[in-house]
Amino acid sequence: MAYVITGECVGEMDGSCVDVCPVDCIYEGLEKRYINPNECIDCGACVTVCPVSAIFGPNDPQQPIWVDDNRAFFELPLPTRSEPIGDPGGGSSYGPVGVDTPLVAEQVAGA
Repeated sequence: MAYVITGECVGEMDGSCVDVCPVDCIYEGLEKRYINPNECIDCGACVTVCPVSAIFGPNDPQQPIWVDDNRAFFELPLPTRSEPIGDPGGGSSYGPVGVDTPLVAEQVAGA
């Protein structure tokens, strides 16, 4: 299991994690960032720079809802999209996705 970005990231688009990621596996949704579990090399560089402590490693206790949500961002078609993102090989070259998973969208709508 790769590193996971949790709900503390919703609305926090600082980007420090993106800047330090050596493999560019962090993708930008509309209100949250997501780590591609197939591209992450489990280095942990993102954890120490996250300003809201939203990133947890493979050996840290995690809320399963965020593990599933992070995976869904890449494996399922997101709202307004007909195909999953998959493994495009880099968040910065892919660019902002402009949409979040239903879980994150519901949190934002309920805030």
